[in-house]
Parts: sequence; C-alpha cells; structure tokens
Amino acid sequence: MEKFDLDAPHSTGTTIIGVTYNGGVVLGADSRTSNGVYVANRASDKITKLTDNVYLCRSGSAADTQIVSDYVRYFLHQHTIQLGQPATVKVAASLVRLLAYNNKDMLQAGLIVGGWDKYNGGKIYGVPLGGTIIEQPFAIGGSGSSYLYGFFDQAWKEGMTKDEAEQLVVKAVSLAIARDGASGGVVRTVIINEEGVTRNFYPGDRLPLWHEELEPQNSLLDTWGAAATGPEPMSM
Repeated sequence: MEKFDLDAPHSTGTTIIGVTYNGGVVLGADSRTSNGVYVANRASDKITKLTDNVYLCRSGSAADTQIVSDYVRYFLHQHTIQLGQPATVKVAASLVRLLAYNNKDMLQAGLIVGGWDKYNGGKIYGVPLGGTIIEQPFAIGGSGSSYLYGFFDQAWKEGMTKDEAEQLVVKAVSLAIARDGASGGVVRTVIINEEGVTRNFYPGDRLPLWHEELEPQNSLLDTWGAAATGPEPMSM
C-alpha cells in the first residue's frame, strides 16, 4: 500500500487568474491544496487580501506564498499609515516583487497581484518564479495555466464588462480543473473596482462541463447508463 508523507510541504499546485475589465479587475482561483497525490485541503482560499483595494493570487508552496503575503500586508499597512492614503496596486506589486526576487533561491512562489486605485484604475501584475514583475491585461499562473494560453488567446478581449470578465475567469478555471490533476474543488472570484470588493463562490456542481467530463451521478447504475451517451462538450 502506498504511504503518504503528510508532513511534506503543502503545495498550491493550482490555477490562478487575473483579468482586467472596463472599470476594474477580476481575480479567480481553484481551491485544491495538494501534497503529492494527496489532497490536503479541497476548499482552500488562494486569493489573499493585502489591502482594502489590492488582493494576491497564490500558487506554488503554500507556506512560501502565505509568508510573502503576510510580510507584504504588514509593509503596506505601515505605508498607508505614513502616507495617510491607501497604497496603489503598483506599490503592492513592487513589494511582492522585491520579496520574491531577493529570496528567489528559497521561495517557490508564482503570484498575481490585482487591484484598483484612484490613480491608475484596475491593474494586474504577474510575479512568476524568480521575482520578475510584468504588468499585463490578464495573467494566468499555476500548474493549470498550461491548458489556458490558447483559450485566453481566443476568448480574452479588451473592454469587457464586469460580468463578461467574471464569466471568462470562471470558465477558464473550470477548464483547468477538468484537465489538471493538481487543480480542483470550487472556484472563488474577487471583483475589485471603484465601488469596492465583491467575493463570489462557485461550487463544483455549478461549473460548466467540458469534453469527456461526466455529470454527477447518484449511483453506479446511473453512471453506466450515462456512459453510453455522455454530456455534450461545452461550447466556447
């Protein structure tokens, strides 16, 4: 019988996404935290609050990304007290980049910073392994991102509405969950704009089905009956 090392470092081998739209940003992530082939947490929250207007999507080592977010949150709190106003998204992303780059030999962290501020509006910054910082209209990361580059090339467009952007994020994460064994669970989204922050939750039974995925069944006999036909592939 295979033995699992439950004390091994937990990994958020995962799917994280950040998308800009006309007025703000939408961040999204799955919820599976794994330890090899063992799922340590099936409903984790990988979108972490840094300030009231800036959030961080985390992939890689769960411990590494949590400590980076804790440090950045502390520094941004001091920054806000000193300046008397909230930090911009660029300042938050630069702090994330500084920690990731200066500790690149010790950290396994792929991060996406997203938020809204009164100076620049909605912004997305990718901070991949190694500590590079890249401003992008959309960013994808984690093990599930390999399945999404072609999808985003086809589906993403400038000037999307809030609902269009969130629908795109949910659809993309569900596609990664269907293809990537390290992604799974539920989909969480965070919408950030001038009006504030909105968090949404999409359980597995509300996610779209993709090619060869089977709908949930109540019994083994139902599964056998559905195998002959199967669900229709989801259209783009």
